[in-house]
Amino acid sequence: MLSVTLAAMQNAVIQLHDLTKTYMIHEREAGTFSAIRSLFQRKTRAVHAVSEVSFTIAEGEIVGFLGPNGAGKTTTLKMLAGLLHPTSGSADVLGFQPYGRDHAYLKQMALVMGQRNQLVWDIPAIDTYEVNRVIYGIPKPQFQETLDELVELLDLAELIKKPVRNLSLGERMKCEIAGVLLHRPKIVFLDEPTIGLDVSAQRIIRDFIRVYNERHKATIMLTSHYMADVEALCERVIVIHQGKLLFDGALSALIGQFAATKTIAVDFAQPVRESLTQYGEVVQQSELQATVRISKQDAPRIASQLLNAFPVSDLTIQDPPIEEVIERVFNKEDESKKLSLNGKQ
Repeated sequence: MLSVTLAAMQNAVIQLHDLTKTYMIHEREAGTFSAIRSLFQRKTRAVHAVSEVSFTIAEGEIVGFLGPNGAGKTTTLKMLAGLLHPTSGSADVLGFQPYGRDHAYLKQMALVMGQRNQLVWDIPAIDTYEVNRVIYGIPKPQFQETLDELVELLDLAELIKKPVRNLSLGERMKCEIAGVLLHRPKIVFLDEPTIGLDVSAQRIIRDFIRVYNERHKATIMLTSHYMADVEALCERVIVIHQGKLLFDGALSALIGQFAATKTIAVDFAQPVRESLTQYGEVVQQSELQATVRISKQDAPRIASQLLNAFPVSDLTIQDPPIEEVIERVFNKEDESKKLSLNGKQ
């Protein structure tokens, strides 16, 4: 299931080798007696948040880092950002060990977490930006040039003058992203940057990320539960589940490998009342439109039959939604584990 792209092998700026993070969790039963006993004899359990993860990412890539809640995505990004020290394995980003927290490294990376704020709540964002300018030692001409660019791309002219508490979630997220990019980082870790935003705000953030990457050749790792983000920005995806790497390769390859079905969307030139169940699973059908799910290998044959049997004005064959493909990856891994456990019994 694992494949490494040629681009990631050349000019690699992020390199992970068997990166592992294990937490020791204290456990006890309910009740007073258990609480007293735990004072003298604590029961612990090892939880592997990230387990022997290895991959490389090349300069200028936008890579989707995907997985369900608890998969280990945020833990991995925190280790790459220097917030956590790994239990074992190694990470190299721009020639630095991130957890060494070298100032030269911190000046070249940025971490955006959709559920965390860096802006001071009661003052305008522009004041926080000035604080960041001093912290990062950004020359004033460069700071102003970068700020003007970010204000233009994200339409922030009026927003950065308002107290942060008066901004909507979408407005605040745009200001947050601008704030962490003022020092022009070469590496950007985006952890759910569009979480909770409406469709319009999500689109604005996606468009900005694409333009910023094209202009500055920044290397970007993106986690998101909104698959529209991944489809719009990422040619390559890394899939992680229960701390382990499941897939590393092109998004199209992931779809091709795990998408066992396709959907055929049909527009009729005249009303059609006949059910299409004989052709496949009917997802939806009206007199003028229908969507049918069929197996991938049957798609050409079924499409030909529909064209011959009905007055079709338009017909498209589509891959399933990426959410469905990712879910199939996880389900396949869980089934493999169950079979392995049953085989040992």
